Amino acid sequence: MTSNGHGDPEALRQEIRRTRVELGETVEALAAKVDVKARLRESAEQARERMREQAGQARERVLEQAGQARERVRGQAGQARVRVREQAGQVRSQAALTMAKVRGQAAQTAETARAQAQGTGTMVRRDPVPWAMVAAGALATVVVLLIVRGRQR
Repeated sequence: MTSNGHGDPEALRQEIRRTRVELGETVEALAAKVDVKARLRESAEQARERMREQAGQARERVLEQAGQARERVRGQAGQARVRVREQAGQVRSQAALTMAKVRGQAAQTAETARAQAQGTGTMVRRDPVPWAMVAAGALATVVVLLIVRGRQR
């Protein structure tokens, strides 16, 4: 526009078009600022996206820590297996020694019992009367106990 109020009509039309475009953009920007629902939706979507990212990162950390824990447990289990095998070997060795000792003691006790039985057998063969008297006394004691018990009922 010129200072005297007369201007080129084509230039004026272009100026009007530019002004309309600028005005349209300004109105759209103002409408976007006024549209609370749209702004809330956009804000919610951004928050959801952040939460997805954080959840993915947390999942990755958990998976990594679980893998590390699994490896530690495997290592400890392997060490425990080795210790158990070692201890089992020691127990087997101790059990074998104990069994050998018990067998030796049992053989010795059996031999002593055999010798005593042979000695007692020899003594009974030499003098059978005292043993018969011991047996008769034991029988008499049993009979007396049975009689006394029968009377108490």
